[in-house]
Amino acid sequence: MSDILALMDGWGPEKVVCVADHRTGMRGVLVLDNTSRGMGKGGTRMSPTLTVSEVARLARTMTWKWAAVDLFHGGAKAGILGDPQAPNKEEILRSFARALANEVPREYVFGLDMGLSERDAAIMADELGERGAAVGLPRALGGMPYDELGVTGFGVAEAADAAAEHIGLGLAGARVAIQGFGAVGTAAARRFAELGATVVAVSTAAGAVHDPAGLDVEALLKLQAEAGDAAVVEYGGTRPADELLHVECDVLVPAAREDVIGTDIAGATTARLVVEGANLPTTPEARAVLAARGVTVVPDFIANAGGVVAAAHSMTARNSPFVPDPGQIFTMISEKLRANAVSVLDEARRGHVTTHEAALRQAQERVRAAMQLRGQRAPEVSRAG
Repeated sequence: MSDILALMDGWGPEKVVCVADHRTGMRGVLVLDNTSRGMGKGGTRMSPTLTVSEVARLARTMTWKWAAVDLFHGGAKAGILGDPQAPNKEEILRSFARALANEVPREYVFGLDMGLSERDAAIMADELGERGAAVGLPRALGGMPYDELGVTGFGVAEAADAAAEHIGLGLAGARVAIQGFGAVGTAAARRFAELGATVVAVSTAAGAVHDPAGLDVEALLKLQAEAGDAAVVEYGGTRPADELLHVECDVLVPAAREDVIGTDIAGATTARLVVEGANLPTTPEARAVLAARGVTVVPDFIANAGGVVAAAHSMTARNSPFVPDPGQIFTMISEKLRANAVSVLDEARRGHVTTHEAALRQAQERVRAAMQLRGQRAPEVSRAG
């Protein structure tokens, strides 16, 4: 209990729900961080190394992400401790959904994160007998299949394009390295190629592939669809996965896990622009090193907010008989994320602070205003990031 209490500060969490089922072996957690701007919404992940503090950190990121895009939901995250490839995964998912029936969908709506797919969202919604219990449902159930459409990765590339133009880099011809070639990384690679960038390296858990002259993105996407993480090996990649973060590039996109860029990589990367496709991929110490070297960073809750824009659209239409229009959603993501990226870079320059500090201040000001209007005691806006 002391560890959970240590997670709490003036912003949240408001509620931490730990659940377990001894019959299925299910163990999971839901963290509602701050719902002053609306009901809790955030992805649900499944991982064999999941911790409560990990979910709490991600829930806090969701609080800032919703505020940064100025959409009215609250920060939340859920997670299941377990192997996403477990043969009894469906049984575990159904048990998890039942255990949170008091919170879902009144206080929280399931979404997709690492280890879960559209089919998994369908299972949890089915267990609760409520289509509105989850977003990211398959199209056959009237949902918006985020992974299939690649909304988050699309937004990462759009934010990168706006930021690159803003700093005078220009994305056409720029060398891009993408760590993580899952739902986010593949969609980002596709959009980067469409925007004229040269994708020179990608990595998965199986390894990395690097070609300074540029990779065949379409061939890689085809292999990824057929072989998953082994796509890079099938393509011809034999380099260790962690070497990707050291390749020469102009734009570096960490799109896998938290805390992968430390001070060593921050001090050595040739990238002029780091675009955080994953949540929390850079450590605070690394961000300080990057800022000192003049490397521009587009923060995670600015760059990878395409998923929340799509989720907000789906949340609005979740009880509608009409399937949301993907074209309209892509337009919304592009406009919102490009404007936010430029706004944060401008604010950082004006305030002589890092981009993370600028983005955090903006998000905190919005959350603080909502808390005060609800009669809650609100913390002071951070001045240290």
